[in-house]
Amino acid sequence: MKNPRYSHTSVDMANAPPMLQGFEHINRYWDTKHDIFAAKILPGEFYVSLHGELITTVLGSCVSACIRDKVSGIGGMNHFMLPDNRERTTSSAWENTPVSAETRYGNVAMERLINVILAGGGKRENLEIKLFGGGKVLSINTDIGGKNVDFVKHYLQTEGFKIESEDTRGIWPRKVQYFPLTGRVRVKRLNALHNDTLKRREEEYIRRLKEKKVAGKVDLF
Repeated sequence: MKNPRYSHTSVDMANAPPMLQGFEHINRYWDTKHDIFAAKILPGEFYVSLHGELITTVLGSCVSACIRDKVSGIGGMNHFMLPDNRERTTSSAWENTPVSAETRYGNVAMERLINVILAGGGKRENLEIKLFGGGKVLSINTDIGGKNVDFVKHYLQTEGFKIESEDTRGIWPRKVQYFPLTGRVRVKRLNALHNDTLKRREEEYIRRLKEKKVAGKVDLF
């Protein structure tokens, strides 16, 4: 039965569960289909919920790690892509650095998500991890999606984490809905997009990655 307080036309976000500091920019709304508050993340964003909200995104070449403490239910999702440095020049911000932009960006994307979960009360030994995305959907020669998947798997193996399940690679964009409280994930493979919104969004994201410096090293708790 749907909650009578909310409808698709009128949502009182004042009744939404409190969010952790730093996530004020994330778009939250009432999901009428699942009768739950939801957070929608875009490329380069992540979100962690202490209160069982639905977290959703649409992936093309990008990868999302869905991570939760399976005992407490605190969990979140990120949405990231590694920079494509095929056109790197000597003026690149990443020249003469000890690690590549790809590794630094991916590490930060993963470690920020995990650290917020741990800071919120999660425990490393209780973490359940699922991976999604990394499709070959952009009209370029480089398989950025496969590169993203390879990175995140190597990262998790290096850190000693087990991957519970995954739906990665292929040629499909994916809509992912994650319920951290239970660990349930709904994935819809999108055979065709009605417009080029996803493609334009990821191309813009790639452009931003080439221009933006990645924050300094982040260590896991």
